[in-house]
Amino acid sequence: MNDYFFPKLTAVEALAPYRLRTLWNTGEELEVDVSTRLKNHPALAAILDPEVFDRVHIGEWGNSIEWIDEEFGADNVYAWAKEQAGEVSHEIFDEWMRRNGLSLTTAAEALGISRRMVSYYRTAHKAIPRAIWLACLGWEATRPTERTLPRALPTAREYAALHA
Repeated sequence: MNDYFFPKLTAVEALAPYRLRTLWNTGEELEVDVSTRLKNHPALAAILDPEVFDRVHIGEWGNSIEWIDEEFGADNVYAWAKEQAGEVSHEIFDEWMRRNGLSLTTAAEALGISRRMVSYYRTAHKAIPRAIWLACLGWEATRPTERTLPRALPTAREYAALHA
């Protein structure tokens, strides 16, 4: 993980069953529920023991959260916490680009922003503004084929037909 792009963990604390309070070098304090991830991976079963879960600590250089010999990458934890807080994570933005077959350049053209800003959003260097995410959803709903913007959104039926 590159220091430039991802926030670093500065503290982590175990809360109620399978919830963590995380502090980041960005000044953010985010809570994240990791229960689903722990329960869905047999290799992580030992962490479901409350005594083991309470021994959570930051990995070397602030790049992970660790228990025993298992860890979660800080970039993943950050994305999960943002999503659970109702924000758009870099992972969701990246998935939007992949789903629509967009490169940095074509995503920038679609959103009317610079290629550099697309890169920042995709790599978590900058938070994704709500307006940008709404533009992503609007672009996907209309899928303009020309350089001009559509004048109206498709109806629910038209949208369903486009995505069938």
